[in-house]
Amino acid sequence: MIRIGRLVRSFSYAFKGLLKIFHEEQNLKIQASLSLVVVIFGIYFKIDPVSWALLVLAIALVLVAETANSAVERITDVLKPRINTYVKEIKDIMAAAVLLSSLGALIIGLIIFWPQAYKLFGQF
Repeated sequence: MIRIGRLVRSFSYAFKGLLKIFHEEQNLKIQASLSLVVVIFGIYFKIDPVSWALLVLAIALVLVAETANSAVERITDVLKPRINTYVKEIKDIMAAAVLLSSLGALIIGLIIFWPQAYKLFGQF
């Protein structure tokens, strides 16, 4: 049986965490801003439902990767001092995960928007 109070608390904790990292993580602000621009482009160019699904998936992947990166950074800072070389490696690996998801999202965006932009600006 679903307990409504527990469910509400669970969502409350999730939103608190989201607000926390949004206020503290510069990269998440940049990624969220770029996501908003992509959504505006999607509306402007009236992209099809499959393209919307791919864009939403790509945006979510980048934001989830950045959120996971923030969590792992905090965990490594608590578990080991910054002096430990493994901590640096773990942080670098998580940053690479964010980079890879961002590059994938960029490629998806280019595949979807390049033909639209070419139609619009190709005459010049």
